[in-house]
Amino acid sequence: MAAGAMTISRLAAAAGVHVETVRYYQRRGLLPEPKRPMGSVRRYGPDDVGRLQFVRRAQAMGFSLDEIAGLLAVKGQRACEQTRHLTELKLAEIRRRLDDLRQLEADLEHLVDECRHAATGAPCPTLDLLAQPVKKKNVG
Repeated sequence: MAAGAMTISRLAAAAGVHVETVRYYQRRGLLPEPKRPMGSVRRYGPDDVGRLQFVRRAQAMGFSLDEIAGLLAVKGQRACEQTRHLTELKLAEIRRRLDDLRQLEADLEHLVDECRHAATGAPCPTLDLLAQPVKKKNVG
């Protein structure tokens, strides 16, 4: 075996993922699948470990696999500008999600307070709210 060449199971272990994750990333085009030599198994190298770790770090930062594919495709003189644009979009999305979570926190605090003050035997405010039909948003 060539120095640094490893099987898919060793690649997965080195990158801290499962073998099925490696195969999934290959199907998604995030990791190239090396050719299989006649009568042997595919071999992976340090670059493959680095690419898997890149994908995992990007996922930890909230990037989707499609967005990660975009990041992996960025090359050339405008790479930083393109990456900054993708990162700004992700930051804006995260800020929207944080706003939504803050509103959810306030709503839940209100429900907890209502439940705390509900009379014994009275309907539960949380269950009443959850049982209400969902209001459709007007689109367009």
